[in-house]
Amino acid sequence: MLCLRLATLLVLVLEVSLGAAFPHDPLRKGCSLFRYRQIERDEKEAVKKMQKEFRKIRQPGRNCNIWLFDREWMLAQLSVPDRVVLVEAELDFTIMMLQLSTHPGFTKTRQRPLDFLTHAREHLRGCVSAPAPSHQPSGKVSQWLQNLQEAMGRENIGCLQDYAVRHVLEVLEDLKCAALQEQCS
Repeated sequence: MLCLRLATLLVLVLEVSLGAAFPHDPLRKGCSLFRYRQIERDEKEAVKKMQKEFRKIRQPGRNCNIWLFDREWMLAQLSVPDRVVLVEAELDFTIMMLQLSTHPGFTKTRQRPLDFLTHAREHLRGCVSAPAPSHQPSGKVSQWLQNLQEAMGRENIGCLQDYAVRHVLEVLEDLKCAALQEQCS
């Protein structure tokens, strides 16, 4: 019995000391992205409704060849700081594209998803700890960010909007993965 208690105590001491020696939480203390670990069904439904409305107003015959979110690697393969950098860029891009449309029907249906994404981006930015600006993204993330910049410079706005609207649910999944701070699919 005494041996079991000593083993438990030893495990606790090792966990605390190793946790301090190898910090794994790049987010500011007291900050939580917990609310994004499970995206509400209502939020997903609002996104689907917005996507349906966008399909109604979308210009047919648009020849777009954008594959920004079709990556050869999984978000789960990235460090948490890289996930945060990537998701923040995805949120920035998506929010910017959603704000561009002035079609009345779409303007109404995009409002809830736009509000949700904007709040998520602000929470994400508010949760990044002070050392994060010195974080140098990995080669994968750096290349993806460069591809995003190049696509924004060469593609027409309609194609970029179309791509952003079609991939909002993927951005929400990436946000969920960044919030988990552990392995995700």
